[in-house]
Amino acid sequence: MSERPTEERFKSDRTSSNRCGVTLSASVEGNAIAEVMSEKPGVEVVKYPAMIRVDADDRLVFDMDEIAEALGIEEFSPEDFEIETSTHYGRMVKMDDRVLLFADPKEAAEAMGMDLPEVNQ
Repeated sequence: MSERPTEERFKSDRTSSNRCGVTLSASVEGNAIAEVMSEKPGVEVVKYPAMIRVDADDRLVFDMDEIAEALGIEEFSPEDFEIETSTHYGRMVKMDDRVLLFADPKEAAEAMGMDLPEVNQ
């Protein structure tokens, strides 16, 4: 017999996890991206039958040239990357040759050359 869910199980926690990540399709491209990312320190890759999770603390850097090389093709763009992702969490910054994900919105703003105003709570 299974345990009855407690209210603790459904409790919300609004503190930052300092994590970011993507869910990829388990396609040829998704598997190549996962393989490239699995070699990077601090990156966790978990494969499921139809999807792949790629997660890390603080930030993730997806290098389009590395992915293209793994696929054996000449070019893989940030737009190609987005086609392979079904969802992401963290702040995404697309550049010409990389896709960056940040857990901290301030770091994402800095990567884009922006300055976020302080928010009084």
